Amino acid sequence: MIAHFLKLEWKQFFRSSYFGKSIALKIIMGFFALYMLASFLMIGLGGYFFIKKEYPNTNPLFFVNGIIIFLLVADLIFRYLMQKLPVLNIKPFLGLPIRKEKLVHFVLGKSAFSFFNFMPLFFYVPFSIVLIGQGYNALGVVGWLLLMITLVLSANYLNFLINKNNYALGIMVAVLALLFLVNKYEIFNITEFFAPVFQSVYNNPIVALLGVFLLAGLYYLNFKFLRSKVYLDDAIKSKEEVASTTDLSFIDSLGDVAPFIKNDIRQIWRNKRTKTVFFMSFLFLFYGAIFFGQDTYREKMPAFLVFAAIFITGGFTLNYGQFIPAWDSEYYKMLMSQNIRYRKFLESKWYLMVVVSVGLYLLSIPYLYFYGLDIFLMITAGAIFNIGFNSLFLLFAGAFNKKRIDLNKSGFSNYQGTSATQFLIIIPIMGVPMFLFWIFNKFVGFNSGVLAIAITGAIALVFKNYFMNRIEKRYIKNKYAAIHAFSQKS
Repeated sequence: MIAHFLKLEWKQFFRSSYFGKSIALKIIMGFFALYMLASFLMIGLGGYFFIKKEYPNTNPLFFVNGIIIFLLVADLIFRYLMQKLPVLNIKPFLGLPIRKEKLVHFVLGKSAFSFFNFMPLFFYVPFSIVLIGQGYNALGVVGWLLLMITLVLSANYLNFLINKNNYALGIMVAVLALLFLVNKYEIFNITEFFAPVFQSVYNNPIVALLGVFLLAGLYYLNFKFLRSKVYLDDAIKSKEEVASTTDLSFIDSLGDVAPFIKNDIRQIWRNKRTKTVFFMSFLFLFYGAIFFGQDTYREKMPAFLVFAAIFITGGFTLNYGQFIPAWDSEYYKMLMSQNIRYRKFLESKWYLMVVVSVGLYLLSIPYLYFYGLDIFLMITAGAIFNIGFNSLFLLFAGAFNKKRIDLNKSGFSNYQGTSATQFLIIIPIMGVPMFLFWIFNKFVGFNSGVLAIAITGAIALVFKNYFMNRIEKRYIKNKYAAIHAFSQKS
């Protein structure tokens, strides 16, 4: 029966109407997946020797055990954002003499072979092999590896239980940030606390069975939950939702553009994909911590600091703006049949991107304390560039966007609406500020590079009305082509 399920899944994959249209994107993502696996493999093979070189008096296994807690929480966040939940179209099977337990076991078993489960193993398995080759106790290493495998699979099934809960994402991000800050500023040594915990598995391999029990428990909870949903009446009954309203009357002061902004806010809050984009914007606030604290970027590759500075305040602008006007594709035909000015429709998107960018900029003020005035001035310049140049450029690029988007689907591991436009716009959005900074920093100085980015954004903002008029004309010219494209369903 399992073989039959796999055969049906294979046919569904290749016979779907979306397969032919997205094959190029699948090839690109395939190369990206291979790159990620190769990177983890190289880290796994070379990690031991790198630690030995950088920390000659440190036990590499003990060192890795100290950071495993960070890896586990980060893995959970990554899964929450990127991993698709396992699905099987069970409705055709419910009227057949097939045990429902088999359907549930197949769905859960299929998820164990997810790419997100294999990726960490490309680090843990090679690292374990190197440890044995370097004279570590083989039984202890195998016990440690068994625990790592069970923790990876446990994260897989835990993700299915918490994936629909937005509060879970906030808690995980807060925990990871708290662990990082507490450890970085030596309030409490997290690594020294957790290293002996995981090291005990190497010293006493029988402890690895705790991971097996955890995995079995999470699998059982998932099984009970899914089994309770496998009923024909649940599969065929219509979903009833209670509409909720929010008082947005304060936006009326913006005039004619207010109704469009209200519609955009409700759209963001009521749909999975837009809500995901919105919450992801706040995760990009922490992006600078990866770059600003590294001397390598400050001294040898300062242009990459601009990359981080743009993302800190531009997470929402970049992720939301690149799919304008596809967010409205489901009712675009109706919208375009109304007696409205296209300019107001576009300005509502611009106002939304600007307001969120300003909010993210205010939330980025702690960077001033942690990394100094120079870095904060770069973030300020990045915010001006996002508000001035990037917001207008993304609106212009949207005129060439002809891919429909289903708002009810998650924004992660979902490439619906993605076209060549999304890849091409990265060049000016990130390339222009990085190039400006590189030129001025090389021949004049750091502050001049920051000022060049800010001035470019400010100039775009000054000539906003001129650019908006040109953008509006482009949208009007492509209006009917967009209506036709958004009407296509695959």
